[in-house]
Amino acid sequence: MASGNSEPRRSLTAQAVKVLVAGGFGVGKTTLVGSVSEVPPLRTEEVITAASEGVDDLSGVEGKTTTTVALDFGRITINPELILYLFGTPGQDRFWFMWDELADGALGAVVLADTRRLESCFPAVDFFEQRGLPFVVGVNCFDDAYRYGTEEVRGALDLDPQVPLLLCDARERDSTKQVLTVVMEHALGRAMLVSGNPG
Repeated sequence: MASGNSEPRRSLTAQAVKVLVAGGFGVGKTTLVGSVSEVPPLRTEEVITAASEGVDDLSGVEGKTTTTVALDFGRITINPELILYLFGTPGQDRFWFMWDELADGALGAVVLADTRRLESCFPAVDFFEQRGLPFVVGVNCFDDAYRYGTEEVRGALDLDPQVPLLLCDARERDSTKQVLTVVMEHALGRAMLVSGNPG
């Protein structure tokens, strides 16, 4: 008998997939998770105080007043069979020790980049390359930033040609969904390649 509820029912056997969102301090990780999450995102933001002076590098983001100290968490149902759990990593050097634990069990990752401070995403790129975790680079297009072409950014980051790189706006749900779609396609493509090559 049909239910009066028109909402699609989530399958009890839905696949839950963990995706990390990483990058430097102030690149838009919290914004990206919040823009697409279908539940109120969990945020662990604290006010930046004078105590962080000389510890956290605020160059280029002097107007930022809060910082993620543990993680951001959100969820999006791609379809009744697939749910993505998004974990945003803290960006400052002093919290990098948490990345290993957050990366445990992740299928893939997004590295957010800000072309005004491109070097801030190098540690995230290195982290995922060293662990062999599939990732894509999303260049967050800030309003006051010069718009570089994707190949210019790829060259500056010295990215492997197989790593997808795309422009995005972390504030926009559709843009964030596109980035997550590319992450899933890339990660699943890599998994199929590995399973098809037992040697």
